[in-house]
Amino acid sequence: MTTSRPKLILGSGSPRRLDLLAQLGVAPDDVRPPEIDETPAKGELPRPYCARIAREKVATVAAEEDDIVLCADTTVALGRRILGKPADAGEAAAFLRALSGRRHRVITAVAVRRGARIWEREVVSAVRMKRLCDTECTAYLATNDWQGKAGGYAIQGPASAFIPWISGSFTGIVGLPLAETAGLLQAAGFPLYQSAS
Repeated sequence: MTTSRPKLILGSGSPRRLDLLAQLGVAPDDVRPPEIDETPAKGELPRPYCARIAREKVATVAAEEDDIVLCADTTVALGRRILGKPADAGEAAAFLRALSGRRHRVITAVAVRRGARIWEREVVSAVRMKRLCDTECTAYLATNDWQGKAGGYAIQGPASAFIPWISGSFTGIVGLPLAETAGLLQAAGFPLYQSAS
């Protein structure tokens, strides 16, 4: 069967991003997680860092000239501090203690490439985490849900019980802001909202 639309490649190993794309009725033709160094540069601020990582990811994924590549990066920012993916349970616990009872920002940068052209957006959402007691922290860490999650938590997992308030994009906090992603895909010529016939 031939397809009239360009091939879509998701440059991410995140099952959450696959699930979110499915909410748009989109299944990528291929999934190719890029291997890049995600270490922040000295003094790099969270939003420029996040945008840079998304751009580097989308530039790294191998694709044919007419393919569309979609990449994203999500960063948790506490003031000017970048809270990445914790290396172990001890670092996850430190992140939770830092976030406890405070507001922070979740930044997701999305980059879409077709040929030499790149479209990109950053979406910033505010999140408040309730004040956590030791029992809540210990129980959450035992779920291992913190593994591979920026800031050591995922809003769509058990930590949802710790988040009484957000302002912004829920899907952006999860890892792929759908309204903005849909706009970028359409700008790149990917036909959303059309029947497959």
